[in-house]
Amino acid sequence: MTRLLRGLLMLALLVVPTAPLHADELVSVGSKTFTESHLLGEIVAQLLEARGFTVERRLSLGGTLIAFEALEAGELDIYPEYTGTLERAVLDTPGMSRKELEARLAARGLSFAVALGFNNNYAIAVPAALALERGLENISDLAAHPDLALGFSHEFLNREDGWPALQALYGLPQRPTGIEHNLAYRALQSGALAVTDAYSTDGELDRYALRLLRDDLGLFPVYDAGLLVRQDLDPTALTALAALEDRIDERRMRALNRAVAVDGLSPFDVAGRFLREEGLVDDVRESESRLARIARHCVDHLRLTLVALVLACIVAIPLSLLVYRSPRVANSLQYVAGLIQTVPALALLALLIPVLGLGQLTAILALFLYSLLPIVRNTLAGLAGVDPLLQEVARSLGMSRSQQLLRVELPLAAPMIVTGVRTAAVISIGTATLAAFVGAGGLGEPILTGLSLSDHGLILEGAIPAALLALITEFAFERLEQHLLPAHLHRR
Repeated sequence: MTRLLRGLLMLALLVVPTAPLHADELVSVGSKTFTESHLLGEIVAQLLEARGFTVERRLSLGGTLIAFEALEAGELDIYPEYTGTLERAVLDTPGMSRKELEARLAARGLSFAVALGFNNNYAIAVPAALALERGLENISDLAAHPDLALGFSHEFLNREDGWPALQALYGLPQRPTGIEHNLAYRALQSGALAVTDAYSTDGELDRYALRLLRDDLGLFPVYDAGLLVRQDLDPTALTALAALEDRIDERRMRALNRAVAVDGLSPFDVAGRFLREEGLVDDVRESESRLARIARHCVDHLRLTLVALVLACIVAIPLSLLVYRSPRVANSLQYVAGLIQTVPALALLALLIPVLGLGQLTAILALFLYSLLPIVRNTLAGLAGVDPLLQEVARSLGMSRSQQLLRVELPLAAPMIVTGVRTAAVISIGTATLAAFVGAGGLGEPILTGLSLSDHGLILEGAIPAALLALITEFAFERLEQHLLPAHLHRR
């Protein structure tokens, strides 16, 4: 089944020109969605490029498990990780020694190869003014203030070393809400939240005048930062990365994060400046222009949506034509397509990663599945709406069933079918922005990166072209209807 899915999707990719295949020396570098991980991933990518490697960036992926599973499956070669995260969120064995950690990772073909030199603990942050007003110094002090609004990042909210452990150890009575990590700081500033999770090296701590509460019961383990790599990584690449060993202490990491989060510099520029200051590179290539970046993301976005839409039409329309005369089977087909539509997009992408890995194939299959319902529903509705009198006249003229379908029913149902395809296209354009969570590119990439970096310009860089593509698609389908459908059917 997996081979069949891969074969169909690879065949579909031929519909639209794609980038050339990479050479064997390609190194795939990933990161998670928050600023520090993105920045460290960019440092790794630029260092490898300076050493002559071809680098594929898959930055700002979904949470820890997505990145780890992608590494384990060979979809990534490297991504920045933390020992505490590996112990608790991935291996579910807190308190391991470094030797035990390495042994567990080696059994899975991985290695915590390069320790970067700093510890980035989880922490609980509150506005400094509120801490002074309520006398908050330790995390245990929160138990006496049940009225305080808590909001945690979605990953922290569900991790075993996050909210569940925090609530159990400290006996906190509050009910926190889930919020994107970088949006939480603005919520603290506006007063919508009083408490959130933070990282000890966050660059925004000073910007938003936040105080970190002391972990007085010792919940959070050590989170030593390093590079998690596959053991089959090219040894020369590993040698190049060894130059980063113990290069960054906590103060330096916070300064690098602040340069992105507060000063507004791009991770690309901050990473390049760091590598030059450390004498690891002589020069780095210039960052891509905004216009070129938007054009590249638009092409990727259109590729994803067009291939998924073509596949959905190839499958949904013939299936509907086969079953439309049997109401029970037709209803079952609609039910199955509707059931797929109820699965949240992020959940569907996460479920497909073990089957197809990261990248465009996973995103295209998800978009294909979401496109089925509007095409199936409109095709069946259009065929069911054909005037029975016309069908009776066709039979009286001696037409076969196939002739009735091709010459009478299908032309009359065409406006509804085109409307279904149009709806699927617009839905795909919007949903395709989530493809960035699995490293598939598209206009979701600047949106996701902008969210992780609190950069409104990047968010608009993805959101505005996506909206324009949806409007252009609507207009294009209107023109298509005018040219392809008879005038009396179009008016109808």
